[in-house]
Amino acid sequence: MIKKWALRAIVAYILFGIAMYAYLFYLADTSIPAALKGTKADPATFLNARELMLTEEYSKIRNLMFFLATPYEWLFYYLILIFGVSAVFERWANGTARFFALRSAIYLFWLSIASFIIMFPLSYLSYTISKSYNISTQVFSSWMKDNIIEFWVDYAMMLVIVTVLYALMRKFKKRWWLAAWVLSIPFSIFMMFIQPVLIDPLYNDFYPLKDKQLEAKILEMADVASIPAEHVYEVDMSNKTNSLNAYVTGVGSNSRIVLWDTTLERLTDEEILFIMAHEMGHYVEKHIYIGIAGYILLTFVGLWLTAKLMERWVNRRGKAWKVDKMTNLSSLPAFLLITSVLLFAASPLTNWVSRHQETRADTYAIKMTHDKEAGVKTFQSLTKAGLSQVNPPYLVKIFRYGHPTMLERIRMIDEYKIKGK
Repeated sequence: MIKKWALRAIVAYILFGIAMYAYLFYLADTSIPAALKGTKADPATFLNARELMLTEEYSKIRNLMFFLATPYEWLFYYLILIFGVSAVFERWANGTARFFALRSAIYLFWLSIASFIIMFPLSYLSYTISKSYNISTQVFSSWMKDNIIEFWVDYAMMLVIVTVLYALMRKFKKRWWLAAWVLSIPFSIFMMFIQPVLIDPLYNDFYPLKDKQLEAKILEMADVASIPAEHVYEVDMSNKTNSLNAYVTGVGSNSRIVLWDTTLERLTDEEILFIMAHEMGHYVEKHIYIGIAGYILLTFVGLWLTAKLMERWVNRRGKAWKVDKMTNLSSLPAFLLITSVLLFAASPLTNWVSRHQETRADTYAIKMTHDKEAGVKTFQSLTKAGLSQVNPPYLVKIFRYGHPTMLERIRMIDEYKIKGK
């Protein structure tokens, strides 16, 4: 029976991969609407023939990798569960340590190692593809170092989460999910607080913006927007990527305005100020608080659904998996599988909300800078640097895009009527 279910899962994954390949490479329409031909949103007006070809090729491959990687992770959790491998990891942990926290650490270590090994081929393939299209500039040793750091950072966070989660399952048999939800709120805010000062510096070097004239302009804009910022930071990303980016991260006193050095090197001051105005728009529109509220609501629903589905699944199949009850650590792959599927299912909604907020931030940037030309050139440069499709397929947009498509962003800016102009 187990072999039959495993075979079904593998066949389903292969068929899904074939279907997504056919959709992305043959069926999806990524052409520009006839009405927009020759406009600033038409990539043919700002990309040469080779860049157009590379953009289509790279985007299709990256999108396919995305749709293959997510269910590949589900397949891993499912197979490690039904074949009893998770139960073996728990048996090793129970035979090694007496204390529950230490048993959790040992079990999670083996599960994390197995996950890292299984997911590594896809991760390495993604890295080599980015290198071949000159998006990534990172040498293998540096890339591998980032992967190892990410492994231990994820392991440390998961150890806290798993230890607390299973302790709650044992204490609150039926309402553990509610207690987990309550604790997830301060934990998430705490992680947002320490991210800029403890976690991000593990991967890259951050330092105050060297161009003090540009920093003064950005801080002047921040003052107009009533944003309490004293410094602007730049981060050394040119040794890892040719892509461009800028963002605001953290909460409270640990908030940071950050610019990639690639952005500083390739964009004009006017374009950088437009990006900064966009980021400030998120602050002014209070998107971070809306995001926290949405996260709290989705986490509540997600944990409730996970508890119901997990309990029913383990009760029905637990014996076959050698998982006696839901409070066993060996049930963790079931928890991770269910939450991952629910997050993927919710992504069209969360991405839609995010795209709406990004459009609002773009509008704010136009109103603040009164520089539509800088906005258009910024998004054209981002398209070129990241080899991004201007008009991606519909499924890609709803499942991957937390920002409007470049077609939508450039068109909106180009057609926006500034009052008084």
